[in-house]
Amino acid sequence: MQSHSPVDRVAARAAALTEPAIQWLSDYLTFPAISCDPAHASDVRDLAERVRKDLEELGLQNARLLLLDGALPAVAAEWLGAGPDKPTLLIYGHMDLQPVKGEVWRTPPHTATRIGERLYARGAADDMGGWVSHIAALRAWKDETGSFPTNIKLLIEGEEEIGSPNLERYMDAYPEAFSSDVMILTDCENPSAEIPGLTISLRGLLECTVKVRALEADIHSGLWGGMVPDVSLALMTLVGRLVDEDGRVRNPRAVVPEEWREAAWDVPLDTETIRSGAHLLPGINPLPPRGSAPAEHLWRQPAVTVVATTLPTRDRKKNALRAEAEAILSVRVGPGQDDGEIKAIFNECLLNNPPGGVQVTVSWTDQASGAWLYTPRGPAFEAADRAYARAWGRPPLRIGVGGSIPFVALFGRRFGDLPLILNGVIDPETTAHGPNESLHLGIFAKTIQANVYLYDELSRELSLAR
Repeated sequence: MQSHSPVDRVAARAAALTEPAIQWLSDYLTFPAISCDPAHASDVRDLAERVRKDLEELGLQNARLLLLDGALPAVAAEWLGAGPDKPTLLIYGHMDLQPVKGEVWRTPPHTATRIGERLYARGAADDMGGWVSHIAALRAWKDETGSFPTNIKLLIEGEEEIGSPNLERYMDAYPEAFSSDVMILTDCENPSAEIPGLTISLRGLLECTVKVRALEADIHSGLWGGMVPDVSLALMTLVGRLVDEDGRVRNPRAVVPEEWREAAWDVPLDTETIRSGAHLLPGINPLPPRGSAPAEHLWRQPAVTVVATTLPTRDRKKNALRAEAEAILSVRVGPGQDDGEIKAIFNECLLNNPPGGVQVTVSWTDQASGAWLYTPRGPAFEAADRAYARAWGRPPLRIGVGGSIPFVALFGRRFGDLPLILNGVIDPETTAHGPNESLHLGIFAKTIQANVYLYDELSRELSLAR
C-alpha cells in the first residue's frame, strides 16, 4: 500500500536518487582539491565554483563563494522559505582533500572506482560523501514537494584538512552565513555499516620536539663507540619512557565516568574490527585492553605517536656517532585532561636523568587542538534518534573520535549553546587520510534517508519547542 505521508514519499524519492547521488559524488571526486599544496589551490577554487553552481541549480538562494585574503574559498547558500516559525539548520562540510603523494593506491585516487559495496577515491567519505548525502536529501525534498521542511543553510569549507586556519575569520566576516538554530556537522564516523554514530567527544592534540645533543660534530663510531653517548639511542630511550610495556602513555590516564566506562564495552570494536580497520599485518594483534574497553583507549585516553625523527636513514648511512638527534611527538589528549598538566609530566619524564648525561630540550608548538566533550540533550537529539531509527533501524550510538578535528572545537566554543549534531559516512574500513580511502555505499544510502527524516523531525520538534 502506498504511503500518503509526505516524508515517506520524499524518502522513496531519495532512495531512487541514490544512484544519481553516487554519480554527483563521483564527479566532485575528480577535482584534486588538496588544500595543503599551493599547486592545487586552483582545484579547490574550481570545485568551490562547481558546488556553488550546483547549489544554485538545486534552488538554494544566495549561492556564493565566501572569500578572504590569504584563504581558500568556502561555499555558502541558503533557503529561508520555511519562514520564521520553522528552525534554521546549518549543514557544514568540507570539500578539500588530504594529499595522495607517496601513497600506493589500488585504484586511481582521483577517479571514483566502485568495487562491491564500496566507492574508492580520496575524499569519498572524508568528507565529500558526508555533505553530498545532504545534497541528495535536499534534492529529494525539492523534487517531491517543491520546498524544504525547515530553513536551510549550507557552508562547505575549503581548508579543513589543513586545520581550518581561517574558519573563525569566516565566522567573523560572514556571521549571517552561520546564524542558525541547529548545526549539523558532517565529518564524523559510524561504528559499523549496521550501527550509525553520533559523535560527542574528540581527543585534543599537542605537539612537541625533543632534541638530544652530546657532541660538537659527528665522530667515528669505531674510535669512540662504547665510551661516549649515542644520541640516537638516547633519544629512543627517552621516548620509550613515555609508554608502558604495551606502548600506551604511562601517565596520566584521563578520568572517565564509571557509567560511560561500562557502556563502552558495548561499542562493536572487537579484535577483528580493529585488525581489519587498522590493516594490521597477519599475526599482529591489537594492544591488550587491560580492563578498559577498546573504545575507551581510542576515544577517551591519551596516546603518543612519533611523527618524525632525524634518525639516520639508509641514504645517510655512515659509521658515525651523530652529534644530535630529534623527534617530533604527536600527543593525543583525552577529554577532560589539562594540556598544561600533560606537558609538565612529559617534560619531567624527558628532561630528568637523561641517559649518558646528554643535553635534552623539549619545545611545544603554540598551535594545539583542544579536546572536546559534549552532552547531547534536548529535542534536537530526540529528533535525530527518531530519524536514524527510521533510516537505519536503530538510533545512533553516542561515540567518540580518537582524532582531533579543529573545526569541531571551534564550533563548540562559538556555538556551544546550539544543538551540534555530528554525523557522517565514515566507517572503520574507510581508511581516511590513507591510501585506498573508500565509502560504504550502504552507509551512504542510509545516511541520505536519515537526513530526509532528520529535516522533518527537526521541523516538527523545534517548531513545537518554540
